[in-house]
Amino acid sequence: MESNSHTEAELREELKEKRKELSTLRSQLKSTYDQKEAQYQQLHSIRTSVKSCVTQINSLKGERDQLTNKVKELKQQRDTFNTLTKEKATLNEEAQKQKKQLVDKLGKADSNTKGNTKSNPAETKALIRKMEHQLETEVMPFPQEEKIRKRVKELQAQLKKMGELEEAWKVSHTAAADASEVRRKAEQLHREVQGTAGLSQQKHQQLNSLYEQITQLREQEKPILEKHAELRDQYQQIKLKIEQLQSRVEELSKNFNAKEQKSFKEQIKEKTAQVSEKIKRKEKLKIDDILAFQALDED
Repeated sequence: MESNSHTEAELREELKEKRKELSTLRSQLKSTYDQKEAQYQQLHSIRTSVKSCVTQINSLKGERDQLTNKVKELKQQRDTFNTLTKEKATLNEEAQKQKKQLVDKLGKADSNTKGNTKSNPAETKALIRKMEHQLETEVMPFPQEEKIRKRVKELQAQLKKMGELEEAWKVSHTAAADASEVRRKAEQLHREVQGTAGLSQQKHQQLNSLYEQITQLREQEKPILEKHAELRDQYQQIKLKIEQLQSRVEELSKNFNAKEQKSFKEQIKEKTAQVSEKIKRKEKLKIDDILAFQALDED
């Protein structure tokens, strides 16, 4: 009997200690859970930032690629106009050269011709009409007539050269204007190429900056991820210990509840027997006697 009492006391002490340990472990579980969730929130914040960077990168890549394609198109147009500029410049040089040759020839003709018309087409035409009128209306010696006819031919040849020179002036002017316009467009396209390429470079630099941010965020994530995994393992270990302890506590509690229930029934039976004896002896029953008797009936 003493041995059984000793064993029961030990079991009650074990139950008491297990309950204390269970309470401590539950506190540890709560603390570990809170720490684990705090690490998770940091991870969530970092991953949200990474996702935002990736979204910006995809957007910037699209913008940069559009700008890069535009630069290629502008370069092609610029190269075309650069080629045209060279062609127009060559045409302008040829027109200037032809004009100079005509001016030189006309200048020599003027110096070799009597009567200075100063290479003026209007004056030359007037002089030709005057001489032709003179030939038609005046009677003159043959040598003089021949001289005037020769002079008319010279002036007509000179007038023809003046026409050629005037045409050369027009061609030269047009060529110069065309060359200037094509050069202006080529320069404008070159500026657009530089401006667009600059914008594309800015997008590229922004991309590099975002990639660096992601790298830094990933570095920040590593220790937090390791800590979160460590706390998660701790949480599972503590949870397992709690389950094991809980099972032992329930087992001990159930055992003691059964014993207490058995002891209560034995007390009721003993009390009932006493009541039965009182009834046989026709003694007056007390309230406790009646309650004990009722308890037996209910059981």
